[in-house]
Amino acid sequence: MNDGGGALLPWLVIRQDDNGNRYRVGRYPTRAEAQKVVDSLDDRGHKQLYWVERIGQSATTMN
Repeated sequence: MNDGGGALLPWLVIRQDDNGNRYRVGRYPTRAEAQKVVDSLDDRGHKQLYWVERIGQSATTMN
């Protein structure tokens, strides 16, 4: 996921649906801003899984 804006908006919100498909919801300049979006979506009762990732770092490499 390198489309040139990674330095300015390095934090992603990712959504995973019931079938395991992952989608980028948005890009944000800080982790805190991205986490606010995740928290807002969780608070609304969305059933999909949401999380924050830094560009170049996927959920599988964060362990």
